[in-house]
Amino acid sequence: MKLRPVSTVQALADALRTRVLSGDIPPGTPFPEQEISDTYGVARPTVREALAVLVHEGLLRRERNRSAYVPEITAADLADLMYVRAPLEELMAEALAGYVIPEAEAALARLEALPAEEPWAGVVAEHMAFHLALIVAVGSPRLERLYATLAAETRLGLVRLREFYHERAELVAEHRDLLAAIERGPAEAARRAVREHLEWRS
Repeated sequence: MKLRPVSTVQALADALRTRVLSGDIPPGTPFPEQEISDTYGVARPTVREALAVLVHEGLLRRERNRSAYVPEITAADLADLMYVRAPLEELMAEALAGYVIPEAEAALARLEALPAEEPWAGVVAEHMAFHLALIVAVGSPRLERLYATLAAETRLGLVRLREFYHERAELVAEHRDLLAAIERGPAEAARRAVREHLEWRS
């Protein structure tokens, strides 16, 4: 089966997504369609469609009579996000305690192998892939759906991690410790490791 080439809309959405998730665009920054059209040399309908993709993903917001913009995830938002994620990830930890999770190990290996010059968006992608691999490994479609509703805010929250992790090795080490605690078990130790991991740095 032949792969279809990436459309101009998808290519533009990918470029803008990378900028948002790398933290290059501060919260509240508008995305004027004409400016993006001029910058990337594409027609405004293409810009409109690309922005709609990112709005649908939750990475941008659009209000009536206002350009799409990067939403701000405040410290209170992050605390609430972790509050809601915690019981879901504790369920995951209890279900997986004592088991090896190859998909999570693979995501962690990819995170560690990213080149030093990799945009932060690449780090966010593999970071998310790690946590999603753990959730998927449980085998509960409902848990996956619940977790997916938090994906956009989680990705935006991960942008802020760049402020706290000056060395990627530290981020990798923390996740390696988390995975080891889950795979080693028992369940209570795995749940405790998740709770400690989700304590937001302030």
